[in-house]
Amino acid sequence: MDYSIELSSAPPMSIWKYIRQDLPFNKSNTKGKCIIVLFRLAALIARNRVTKVLFSPYLLFYKIIIEWILGIELHWDTRIGPGLRIYHGQATVINKDSRIGSHCIIRQSTTIGNARVDGSCPVIGNYVDIGSNVCIIGDLTIGDNVVIGAGSVVVKSIPPNSLAVGNPARVIKTIV
Repeated sequence: MDYSIELSSAPPMSIWKYIRQDLPFNKSNTKGKCIIVLFRLAALIARNRVTKVLFSPYLLFYKIIIEWILGIELHWDTRIGPGLRIYHGQATVINKDSRIGSHCIIRQSTTIGNARVDGSCPVIGNYVDIGSNVCIIGDLTIGDNVVIGAGSVVVKSIPPNSLAVGNPARVIKTIV
């Protein structure tokens, strides 16, 4: 799977459009809007060494608000496509080396990261719906249009158009 278009390191649009790109997908989710706007702004600032130094107070503010107050580990270097939705957010941990495609939903108490220190992280496709209390760890790929049920532990790749549940997660249905 190649997510290079959605996960481009340069903003694909104007600065304001880039920062606001996820808002239409979070219409009634005020907390999610705040988290995502703060994340997109931090990601934009962190792309350039000069802006990173100039706006270091903002990056500190981001860390304090997102990590310490809201309890969400979402590093500004994480590559995430447009249309992200974060519901509730508490206890959510996303490793900065993980890649997440466009139009994904992430619910509370979700962990996405490596299985061992300095190990590879998951690559998550487009239109993936991740339930609450899900753990996705290791060098694996989640295909497009996948639904992962609440409480699942994903340690193996999941093919596109699937519904996966359980510990360890297994595909129980193909979604057409």
